Amino acid sequence: MFTGIIEQIGKVIALEPKAGDLRIHIQVSELDWSDVALGDSIATNGVCLTVVELSGNGYWADVSRETLDVTTVKKWQIGSRVNIEKALTPQTRLGGHIVSGHVDGIGEVVERRPDARSERFTLRAPKNIARYIATKGSITIDGTSLTVNKVDRELFDINIVPHTLEKTVIGDYKPGTQVNLEVDVLARYLERLLEYGKGGGEITREFLSEHGFDQ
Repeated sequence: MFTGIIEQIGKVIALEPKAGDLRIHIQVSELDWSDVALGDSIATNGVCLTVVELSGNGYWADVSRETLDVTTVKKWQIGSRVNIEKALTPQTRLGGHIVSGHVDGIGEVVERRPDARSERFTLRAPKNIARYIATKGSITIDGTSLTVNKVDRELFDINIVPHTLEKTVIGDYKPGTQVNLEVDVLARYLERLLEYGKGGGEITREFLSEHGFDQ
């Protein structure tokens, strides 16, 4: 699990096709690697990847065909910049929101325009996930926890302050840029609960307990 608070910007330095999928090498020179071990998870532009090899100031990870199909990883090139966040610990401050690193779909930047000292972006989400995006709700874009300012069907706006523009790859965005989107996990669970009710099942205390909603 992650918080959506980006720690550093990394860079893709190797892409190695492996029997139909991909192994990638990410370099993050200014990140503290002392608490990272093989098998740990690192969110890379919002994609939860498992460390299979450490390389001093970076890591190697395997990318499955499923991940290649549903994320922007397939478009990465040598030199591509990526947002990096290590998995949260019990001591981590939850400054963003709960992020799983499981990308729901690929969105696209439609417009970028100045808004005082900030930048306002309009993005388009795939229709199958647009229904989960709500005004003032949370969304994860390339691993960054953000607040939605406005929604109009498949289009939604976000406002990015100067610090976030500098410390994440959002500063690189322009119309046509494709991004990884992860919607708020609570929206997905709520939809499932409603679907269960429509199917004739009763939402009882026992049902909620079984699905972890009584904690």
